[in-house]
Amino acid sequence: MSAEHSTEKRILMAMRKTLGKIIRDLTPSDSAVQYPLSDDTVEDVKKCFDLIAARERELAQQAGLNVQDRPHFIDEERTTNIVSMQGLKKRAD
Repeated sequence: MSAEHSTEKRILMAMRKTLGKIIRDLTPSDSAVQYPLSDDTVEDVKKCFDLIAARERELAQQAGLNVQDRPHFIDEERTTNIVSMQGLKKRAD
């Protein structure tokens, strides 16, 4: 990944984290309190998150990363089985 893409990736991560923190700080803990942002502003923030995610996917694809990869826990049950090809013999037909 080039230095330019690395910087862009860091900027996108910072923007995503900052937007998330702002939303968490503005979200009232008491349901009786009115939400301080208008519906239009909430939609704009959602669009920003969508744009950030789309660009992060583009950068990952350009870097040759599989964008379907998800983090896995060590103790998570595997959904695939690895079969060794070593020791298999070619069949004579």
